[in-house]
Amino acid sequence: MRSICFYFQVHQPFRLRTYRFFDIGKNHDYFDEFQNRYIARRVADKCYIPTNQLLLELIQEYGSRFKISYSISGTALDQFEKYTPDVIESFQRLAATGCVEFLSETYTHSLAALKSKDEFTMQVQAHRRKIQQLFGITPKTFRNTELIYSDGIGEMVAEMGFETMLTEGAKHILGWKSPNFMYCNAINPKLKLLLKNFQLSDDIAFRFSQQSWESWPLTSEKFVDWLNQIDQQQEVVNLFMDYETFGEHQWQETGIFNFMRALPARVFSHSNFTFNTPSEVSAALQPVSAIYVPHPISWADEERDLTAWLGNDLQDEAFDAVYAIEHKVKAINDFQLMVEWRYLQTSDHFYYMCTKWFSDGDVHKYFNPYGTPYEAFINYMNVLSDFIIRIDHYYDNLHLNGNEKIETAAENKIVKTLSSVKKTVSKTIEKPKNAKPKVFSINALTSLKDADVKKIVKHISFETLARSLKGAKKDVRISVINSLSAAMQKELIAFDLSKITKAEVEEAKKILIIEIKKLISD
Repeated sequence: MRSICFYFQVHQPFRLRTYRFFDIGKNHDYFDEFQNRYIARRVADKCYIPTNQLLLELIQEYGSRFKISYSISGTALDQFEKYTPDVIESFQRLAATGCVEFLSETYTHSLAALKSKDEFTMQVQAHRRKIQQLFGITPKTFRNTELIYSDGIGEMVAEMGFETMLTEGAKHILGWKSPNFMYCNAINPKLKLLLKNFQLSDDIAFRFSQQSWESWPLTSEKFVDWLNQIDQQQEVVNLFMDYETFGEHQWQETGIFNFMRALPARVFSHSNFTFNTPSEVSAALQPVSAIYVPHPISWADEERDLTAWLGNDLQDEAFDAVYAIEHKVKAINDFQLMVEWRYLQTSDHFYYMCTKWFSDGDVHKYFNPYGTPYEAFINYMNVLSDFIIRIDHYYDNLHLNGNEKIETAAENKIVKTLSSVKKTVSKTIEKPKNAKPKVFSINALTSLKDADVKKIVKHISFETLARSLKGAKKDVRISVINSLSAAMQKELIAFDLSKITKAEVEEAKKILIIEIKKLISD
């Protein structure tokens, strides 16, 4: 017997609200609550609820003969819990049948596998826990975001303990080979690979309602005839597609639900195929060979590569920027910041910035909230800019190892403070300009010109300067602040000195006095 392996991707991103440049530093509400709620409810009513019910009825009719599998992103599950709990309940009813396999993936449908092994692993673990919590099932099979795969990614997946992974049966990878066999990873052969039959999958997902298609209308009879034309030695036909195919991409009026309802009966009566989950197929079959994928592939557009998400400078800049702060976000270890950062990693944000033409472009434009890729880029970068400001603020005030304060470059810090500091302090004290100090101490700063103080500050770090002024006389502190630019004043005032030790203060004073001595000696 040969297998049909149905896999459905279920995903919804947290869409960003319109976020303007002037919101940066003022508004930290990034996500469009109204649109996310509206779209979640609309797709639930058009796709998730009716399709889940249809498949549940098919399982009830055919029992364990009919099986399917899902990969539901964490962002989709979060929205279902928040906006449409009835969707969660409908998936739970499917899970209870024992005829449904839930797959593992990155929590936020991210491209982390391309950038950070640590983040990739953490998201997969978080997603696995979410599936266990909601459905009582531990995923055994892995599918990466958009079926993105390479030899290196497969190796990471194998290291996480998965034995099976799904990916695309790309022509430029397979050559003359058929996707209708089990393959394995080129680096770690223990990882088995199921490859999408994109011809038959896309006949359902994209071409079903195209009246210009020579095979329209697609019926269950016609589709099973195509299955029967496949060489009898070929073992499995993997039909991988977006779940939103049913009712959303292909509306109910196209007959997509009638097609799916009739398909199992036709398969059972007119073919030697059975329906199996990825884990069952993996357990039953052995790889016929390894496939070599040195560069990542995906299931997107004709090229089956990454250019849908990382194909232009806009996408590359945004992608690099969001992962550049990974170490800071994880050092802060704040749950809400971590959630927001991971939602910003969702691949859809980069997809909206794509400037090339897709063969399946009309389908994806359906959910695109932006008029142009440039609008998508600007909006995303405005949000990310504000998020980075928040991260820098938390990170720069984070203390590790007791009293040791993390230092960062002053020009990268942005803090809120009074803009009128210089005017205020200039009225507070009248400084002598030309008097020479008799001793070398930080009190000498009150006798120096602003330009001279700037020279001293230029040669030491802001951290040292701030520490050296800890406990100094008021006129000394004012003298230093008064000599600095507005931007430098903000930097100095921003330092958190609450936990530094007396030894650190004395060491900083010594460094400052050395610079004062150099200046006066010259």
